[in-house]
Amino acid sequence: MATSERKRIDLALQGGGSHGALTWGVLDRLLEDERLEIDGISGTSAGAMNAVVLADGLQKGGRDGAREALHAFWKAVSDGARLSPIQRSPWDRLMGNDSLDHSPSYLFFETLTQLVAPAKLNPMGINPLRDLVLELVDFERVNACRKVKVFVTATHVATGQAKIFRQPELTVDTLMASACLPFMFPAVEIDGESYWDGGYSGNPALYPLVDDQGCRDLVVVQINPLVRRKLPESARDILNRINEITFNSSLIKELRSIQLLHQLIEAEGLELESYRAMRLHLIHAEHDVEALSASSKMNAEWDFLTRLKAQGRAWAEQWLEAHFDALGEHSSFDLSKVFTDTFRPITRTATAPGARDDEAR
Repeated sequence: MATSERKRIDLALQGGGSHGALTWGVLDRLLEDERLEIDGISGTSAGAMNAVVLADGLQKGGRDGAREALHAFWKAVSDGARLSPIQRSPWDRLMGNDSLDHSPSYLFFETLTQLVAPAKLNPMGINPLRDLVLELVDFERVNACRKVKVFVTATHVATGQAKIFRQPELTVDTLMASACLPFMFPAVEIDGESYWDGGYSGNPALYPLVDDQGCRDLVVVQINPLVRRKLPESARDILNRINEITFNSSLIKELRSIQLLHQLIEAEGLELESYRAMRLHLIHAEHDVEALSASSKMNAEWDFLTRLKAQGRAWAEQWLEAHFDALGEHSSFDLSKVFTDTFRPITRTATAPGARDDEAR
């Protein structure tokens, strides 16, 4: 299929530790479909890792190169984790439980990170993931890539605002900043400024893609649950749910803004050329991610990662079957159903001659 005939999409990729293997599966399936062309990717934490690795592989070897690079990255993550002291307990292995909720080493480390600052716990700043990324990713190639635009989100510690790194300024430090959990690692310093995990300010940031005029179909790959039907009761479950809410809040705010823009365009008859209306799409399976425990984000065993990849591929396959025809035409994700509690239809109100707009409202 000629490039001009392909449907162009932007991708927004959430972070989520090992659960980022779900996104790996989604990307693997989308790259396989030559009817699609990925124009831009905004990613945070594990989402940023997937985005940068994809761009590196795409620049080196096209679609197949990108798929191979993603496979090599996640395999290396799994191989490296074999040496980690944080492993599933024998009971969890016996019962086929993917979480680390009963792992003594995980529970000890979890408690320790809440009592001791990372700078004291890890004064040398040792981060095996950094070494792995340096070994696998050619950042000169990533920054030279014109096949896909990459946006990496980190959180500026001093202001709490999102910082978007993009080509040609992507480095191993910008990637580590996007994945820097403050209870585990010291803040990453870039040009004299300190950064934490991008999930606190944009998981992922949508506005770089909304501002980009090259593509109007934005596909959000969501791997964190918006809804948990079971009330958390234990202290750990409560803390995990608070973290999920925190990491989803920035995404929800941006989705609310897009929905409001859509309503204004419809109510006021604004020209799309001046007030751009994104076509929004979502790849997600709420029940699948709700069933995953928070501690399994630390589980990098190859069997677990490949099962998550298979799940992600299934998500993408189902989405393509149901919504491919919507690309280039209309949104396939109805924001009004998500935000029925706060959004009301905006109607155009007639203004009396000479009256100010605020008086008419």
